Amino acid sequence: MSSDLADRLGLAPGARAVIINADDFGMCHAANTAIVQLLDAGHIDSTTVMVPCAWAPEALAFAASRPDLDVGVHLVLTSEWTDYRWRPLTGTGTTLVDAAGYFPAGALEIEQHASTDDVAAEIAAQLQAALDAGVDVTHLDNHMGSVYGLLTGRDFLRPVFELAARHGLPFRLPRSMEGTEDDAALQAKLAEAAAGADAFGVEIIDRLWSHPFDAAPDESYEQVRDGFIALLRAVPSGVTEIYLHPMVDDDELRAAVDYGAVKRGHELRLLSDPAVLQAIADEGLIRLGWRDLRDLQRRESA
Repeated sequence: MSSDLADRLGLAPGARAVIINADDFGMCHAANTAIVQLLDAGHIDSTTVMVPCAWAPEALAFAASRPDLDVGVHLVLTSEWTDYRWRPLTGTGTTLVDAAGYFPAGALEIEQHASTDDVAAEIAAQLQAALDAGVDVTHLDNHMGSVYGLLTGRDFLRPVFELAARHGLPFRLPRSMEGTEDDAALQAKLAEAAAGADAFGVEIIDRLWSHPFDAAPDESYEQVRDGFIALLRAVPSGVTEIYLHPMVDDDELRAAVDYGAVKRGHELRLLSDPAVLQAIADEGLIRLGWRDLRDLQRRESA
């Protein structure tokens, strides 16, 4: 399919462009170590910071020192692990916390109980904290899909679009998602969301891809890598974000997360694997950053 976004970015007809993004910068030191390494090597195109997390100051300080890199804000409304948790920047006297005073574990609780005003205040505070730390924020995205309304239909996209438009930032929202073609309700939801972004002048991507988040217990690194290479080879024309969660698989990470440590370690390894880099080259994939979309959005809004 033709891509209006690719055309406006000045890409050649039929170009297959990717943004390889690392989520969860600032979640822990294991995430920061991996993501800084990958950014420095040019193996990822962007990352997004979880501002409420304990290791965000390290991530924000690095991002402020490197305005040449694409660093966004990973808007957080959930805190999913059992033993390592985080709280809203706007305090615990809101609809955004569970009985223990932390963000709830999943998006369902947010969709059911969070007030739109509280969400708007919290996401604005997270972005402002990154700006105040000196980060040249390039984009916004969302942790665990908590603003999309995928579980109950109640979304928080309007406050996100208002925030993104106010600051001239694109937002991770796909116009289409692979594997949902037969889900009429989800397609309608995506179309409605995309129309909302367009109305606010917020740039969004053509599609959003990842690969199975948690490796099967017996899945080898080579199987994970080969699956990722197959994903790269399948990228169609237009602009596709591929997001991963690369981290160092160490004692800290294993103490912090309930599952997925091995897979996160595999993702760090595969992003610098010569076979993966060769596949990107062989496929002629064009590497973009979110800064390209931000520049386009600010140019067109001016």
